Amino acid sequence: MEDNIEIEISETNRGNEHIIINKKHKFNFSFQRKDKSKIYRCTEYMTLNKCKSLIILNDKKEVLKYESLHNHLEIEIDVSISVAKHKIKEEIKKNSIPMDIKPKHIFNAVSQEMGLICPEYSTIRSQIIRNINKQFPPNIKSFDDIPIESKYYKTKRNENFMIFKNTDLIIFQSPFQAYIFSNYHKNIFADGTFYAAPKFSYQLFITRTYVGEFNVFCTTSISILKNKKQSTYETLFKEIKKNANKFRSNTLITTINFHCDFEQEYFNKNYLLKYNVNNWNYYENIEHLKNNASESYNSYLNNIFPNKPLFYKLIDILKEEENLSYNDY
Repeated sequence: MEDNIEIEISETNRGNEHIIINKKHKFNFSFQRKDKSKIYRCTEYMTLNKCKSLIILNDKKEVLKYESLHNHLEIEIDVSISVAKHKIKEEIKKNSIPMDIKPKHIFNAVSQEMGLICPEYSTIRSQIIRNINKQFPPNIKSFDDIPIESKYYKTKRNENFMIFKNTDLIIFQSPFQAYIFSNYHKNIFADGTFYAAPKFSYQLFITRTYVGEFNVFCTTSISILKNKKQSTYETLFKEIKKNANKFRSNTLITTINFHCDFEQEYFNKNYLLKYNVNNWNYYENIEHLKNNASESYNSYLNNIFPNKPLFYKLIDILKEEENLSYNDY
């Protein structure tokens, strides 16, 4: 048996135990003996090389036996990738809030710890993202599975973010967004996106408004729709307006000027027969509006998310965007 054996404990992509010897060779767990010692075989054992090298560790991870019978070349970069993945995975597990994790920062810290043999960031980026996603709760498979309460329904300032949910709709609007809606509701820009909507839903519907004092658009609500029923849209606008009225001390919001690139006649006929839409116009000669405000924001979200994002990851991103808007205001 070799002297000075350096052992690093790692794990495979499937979560199985993985041993790395002297930063040169990788061993996968094979089986556990009655005395609780574990046998690990070289990762080349199941390949054409049929490498017979093995290592036996006791329950304290001390080496009982090491047979170095490697009949293949050492591939140091493969070993370094495994080490880097494991170290990054452990750092991610320490953080209970996935969206607070900065992948590149973790990689840089691990790189400095490992030294020159650390692989490039692009080599293990996808693995890092997968490990971050694993920190979220199990993904929602259907609209009925969406919980009524969740720690993810709180903003960064620990305020309620989810204001309404029924079998067809869930609405997110922070107190800050409701305040903006209530004070700048003269022109509300609305649009939906299918790309950034979770798989189980029909559409992600977003309303925004223009805050003239700061020359900026602010998102005022985000809703996930199960379908395109008329009643779903009617409920959506009713609940948003009702929530925003909580932030008005004198007069209540009655009519709203919505701006959207839908054809007014088509949308009213199919979705908003009972809803009082005072004006439906793409531009209305608004000087600052050079493109549809909601469409541009939807495109921005589409670039952030992969097609059909995970429910909790979507909510976390939306909260992050809400907090940025709050800090800019």
